[in-house]
Amino acid sequence: MKIRLGVFFGGRSVEHEVSIITALQAIAKIDKVKYEIIPIYIAKSGVWYTGKMLLDIDIYSDLDLLKRYAREVVLYNKDGRFLLQNKNGILKRVVNEIDMALPIMHGTNGEDGTLQGYFETIGIPYAESGVYASAVGQDKVFMKQIFRENSVNVVKYKWFFDTDYLNDPDKIMKECEKLNYPMIVKPATLGSSVGIQVCHNQLELREAILDAINYDSKILVEEVITNLKEVNISVLGNYEHQELSTIEEVGSQNEILTYEDKYTGGKKGPSKGMASARRKIPANISEKLAHDVEEMALRAFRALNSSGVVRIDFLIDMETEKVYVNEINSIPGSLSFYLWEKTNKEYPELLEDIINLGIVNYKNKNKKTITFKNNILEGFNGLKGVKGIKGIKK
Repeated sequence: MKIRLGVFFGGRSVEHEVSIITALQAIAKIDKVKYEIIPIYIAKSGVWYTGKMLLDIDIYSDLDLLKRYAREVVLYNKDGRFLLQNKNGILKRVVNEIDMALPIMHGTNGEDGTLQGYFETIGIPYAESGVYASAVGQDKVFMKQIFRENSVNVVKYKWFFDTDYLNDPDKIMKECEKLNYPMIVKPATLGSSVGIQVCHNQLELREAILDAINYDSKILVEEVITNLKEVNISVLGNYEHQELSTIEEVGSQNEILTYEDKYTGGKKGPSKGMASARRKIPANISEKLAHDVEEMALRAFRALNSSGVVRIDFLIDMETEKVYVNEINSIPGSLSFYLWEKTNKEYPELLEDIINLGIVNYKNKNKKTITFKNNILEGFNGLKGVKGIKGIKK
């Protein structure tokens, strides 16, 4: 009997379209003999849809057509069965049943632990990182604070809320300028290089902060490494066991790696997700630097208690040969399959490993005590005088 695998993608995020590409790439490679794929598309409005037409990327160019033929659904737990129920209409009925969830979401409202929290609430098994690792992995400030506590190198930074700057911009500017120019400004909880700018002077810094505030309430400002080489590595596993991919060197025609660099290779035209980026595999770095990257990647992965497949992005100062973690992506673009191909792990095998890790994590969690049989409310009189149900007037 096939495992009914619900693949969740889209979402209310600036990385909505990239999520669609990553999901359809993965669905094409998942073993159809072993799994029945049930696509669940989350529109930018937050409405959930399912239907076979969602497997055709062309449907997303005509959302009116999609809404007309796809079914609006909700997911719920009924007696241990996870059911997709028709959302609209007087006669609500079960559209499908799923056994496990595979979230392929990027950015806010999906990769950041919100969707994982819903999965936890209804009790469905799911792959990839859990709530805490997902939430921290999405917030670059939380991430850096935890990394520093675990001896993972991060560049010098400052952070603040949008209201801090809007209420007293000069105070925030004074704090930021304790760092050295050039600086880079980032919305703290976004990805895919959205809202990110490099600043060489105070005027550019002010403009970049105001632009970042359009995207996020929490803003991060970092020093830029001028003798920079950017490399990435993927880690697969959980807290018990980890594997490392090949290290890639990512190139850009711009001062920073832009959205276009990541998803179109710096050229206009159809995107292939992160597989489009300009890259060199393996990275052109020394054996010592490669060892430093690998060792720090494992430390960062375990510090967040990550799971499934992640991509960790590094900044190397080629003058000092010091390695810094830039960020961790708990559901990376294209699921970083292109990094694992160089280790002779083809995409279908990578997907199988991701799903199996989700099952292992679910079983491990169910071994732990999460509730007690005793009921402390029996005989409790701390609310003496409060009427019970029997005392409520109809």
